[in-house]
Amino acid sequence: MTGAGSEGVLDARVLVVMGVSGSGKSTVAATVAERLGWDFAEGDAMHPQANVDKMHAGTPLTDEDRWPWLEVVGGWVREHLGSGTPGVVTCSALKRSYRDVLRAPGVVFVHVAGSADLIGGRMAQRTGHFMPTSLLASQLATLEVPGPDEAHITVAADRTPDEEADEVVERLGLAVR
Repeated sequence: MTGAGSEGVLDARVLVVMGVSGSGKSTVAATVAERLGWDFAEGDAMHPQANVDKMHAGTPLTDEDRWPWLEVVGGWVREHLGSGTPGVVTCSALKRSYRDVLRAPGVVFVHVAGSADLIGGRMAQRTGHFMPTSLLASQLATLEVPGPDEAHITVAADRTPDEEADEVVERLGLAVR
């Protein structure tokens, strides 16, 4: 069992960069993947259109909405682990039960965490994303932070994406290409 205090001993072959919408997980994940030369996938792009439409309308997803999407993201994770291809994927993974679908030896969750004010401000500034700021409160209410028995690190979202990516690479002892 490894958690946030066990950096350096985590077996990181696939990173699941998680957190609420607006935390910066996509930017951090893409930066980490680029630095490492690892595959990258945007979990939001794996949502079925019905989920995207629901969120765009300001309606929070239910667990029933999320399970099929989590299975797709989990398939990407398992494919990468099975082929020995390292990768980084984004996924809100807000609940432990959601992370359980993605969890496997070699998977490390990178929780990008920030205050409601910081994340709400970011969401208000971005354009072209289907997730409205009005859903932030429901995401924060749903969030179950990773426990000490989950392979994870937590990164503060209050810095530049480059600084956050540097921290991920350093804390996990990953080799930059």
